[in-house]
Amino acid sequence: MVESMSAAALAGGLSWASGLRLYMTLFIAGWFGRAGWIELPAGLQILQSPWVLMVTGALLVLEFLADKIPGVDSAWDAIHTFIRIPAGAVLAVASLGHLSPEWTTIAAILGGTFAAGAHITKAGSRALINTSPEPFSNWAASFSEDMVVMSGLWAAFYHPWVLFTLLAIFFLVALWLLPKLWRGLRWLFRKLST
Repeated sequence: MVESMSAAALAGGLSWASGLRLYMTLFIAGWFGRAGWIELPAGLQILQSPWVLMVTGALLVLEFLADKIPGVDSAWDAIHTFIRIPAGAVLAVASLGHLSPEWTTIAAILGGTFAAGAHITKAGSRALINTSPEPFSNWAASFSEDMVVMSGLWAAFYHPWVLFTLLAIFFLVALWLLPKLWRGLRWLFRKLST
């Protein structure tokens, strides 16, 4: 029971975090696994490879910098809509190991949903924040997202119940926020088209 709870937390945490910061998620999981701080399942042990760590580390730096520049962050998010969501599905499946096809499909659907929920909330919020002429709100949002991802991964690795609580809170806030983001984005697109 505890082992399946930990696997579910790892699957949920990695897929959710990939929706916010994919390369940070991959790098931290690989680094922690390589250092022996966590035991990655067989499907994720490739993240511990020095070559994979080098690539994910370089992409982490690029993602970190791109996310701090207003406008560039929204372009980065737009491109990564097609990367983060499938990656969340793959991470969820890889976290749970060998399962029957039914459970593999369910894990992929839930992992993609977690990644999509996080990504859409982040990308929509940042697009609206970018309408502000000053960069400080963008930087505050970006650094906050960095801290949220690191906290979520810590919970996924070491405290599954904390992660499940955080995910529940996140999705309740996201459900409350998404209609407001939708109205704000419609307003922004109308303003840009005139």
